[in-house]
Amino acid sequence: MFLPLIAIAWLYVALMMAVAEASSPIGSLLGAIVTFVLYGVGPVLLLLYILGTPLRKKLRRLRESEAADANPLESKSGAEPASSQPDASRHAPADAVTPVRKEP
Repeated sequence: MFLPLIAIAWLYVALMMAVAEASSPIGSLLGAIVTFVLYGVGPVLLLLYILGTPLRKKLRRLRESEAADANPLESKSGAEPASSQPDASRHAPADAVTPVRKEP
């Protein structure tokens, strides 16, 4: 709820730091750009990415459930879709071959 306000306020602070860097007698425009990117844009993007994780998970689950609803034959047949892995279950394979080793 307050996240956009905090992000805008932090970007304003970082912009003012960049302006102070650029207008300083020993500062430079490149230093101002680096200051704004490293102190402003970078942390805000990282914060938005971290705090947006629950929304991304919710949207992914919603897309998966819509895909399952769109193809009812896969979900109602009772059989699970074929896996790309040869043995996705946690059971031992049915045709197990016992290892043969030489006697010591």
